[in-house]
Amino acid sequence: MAEFEASLPRMSPADRPLVILKTGRKIPCLDGVPGDYEDWIASGMGWAPGQVCVVDAAAAAAFPEPGDAAGIVVTGSGAMVTEQTDWIRRSAAWLADAVSQEVPVLGICFGHQLLAHALGGEVHYNPAGVEVGTVEVTLSAAAAADPLFSALPERLPAQLSHRQSVRSLPAGARALGRSAMEPHQGFAYGRTAWGVQFHPEFDDRIIACFVGYYREILAEQGRSAGELQAAVRPAPESQRVLHRFAELVLEAGR
Repeated sequence: MAEFEASLPRMSPADRPLVILKTGRKIPCLDGVPGDYEDWIASGMGWAPGQVCVVDAAAAAAFPEPGDAAGIVVTGSGAMVTEQTDWIRRSAAWLADAVSQEVPVLGICFGHQLLAHALGGEVHYNPAGVEVGTVEVTLSAAAAADPLFSALPERLPAQLSHRQSVRSLPAGARALGRSAMEPHQGFAYGRTAWGVQFHPEFDDRIIACFVGYYREILAEQGRSAGELQAAVRPAPESQRVLHRFAELVLEAGR
C-alpha cells in the first residue's frame, strides 16, 4: 500500500484508489500480529495493495482531493474526537467535503465518531463506560433497506473497543443498529456515507488483546476482563460490512 505524499493522480473512476485515512496505530500487545488497521481493512475489503493509498491524518501536510478517491475508509484510533487537535479538525472538514461530493465513506470506531462529528453530530464519553469484547448488535428496521447494512443479519456478534460514542446523530442521519451499551452502533448519512462503531476488521485475537488493555478501567467499573475475554468469539457476520462496502465503492466508480 502506498503512503500519500502529494495529490493523487487523476484517474478514470474505475482506477481511482481507495484512500484509508489512518488515524491511529495498534496497541503494543498486538505487536506480534502482522499488519495494522489499514492492512486489516484492505484485506477485509479484498482490495489490491496497489490500489490503496494510506493517508496518515496526523502527519499529512495536506489531504488529497476527495473526488480523486474511489472511496474513503477512516480507521480506529486511540485518540478521542473531543480532543479537537488540529489534525482532527482538518480530518473532519475533509470528510464533510467528501460526503458533500458523494464519495463513498466508511468510518470505523473512532472514524464513525469523527464522521458523525464532521456532519454535525455530538461525540463524548459513553456514560455506560468502556464497551469492549464480542458484543451482540441488533439492527434497526431501516437497516433492511440500506445498501450497506442490508448485507448483515438482524442480530450479529461484533468486536467492540471504545470509550467515546456518538451521543447524538447528525440531523438527517439514519440510525441502523444498537447494542446494550451503545444506541448508535451504525448510521447512514445521505446516499454514500456510513459509520460503524464496531470493528469489522478485527478478529477474536485482536479483540481479546483490547479486553486485556482495558483491564484496569474495567475493574474500576466493577467488571471482569476475564469474563469478557472468555466470551470473545469470532464475528464473521460483521466482516460483511467490509465486503459490501468494497462492492459499493466499485459500483459507484462504474
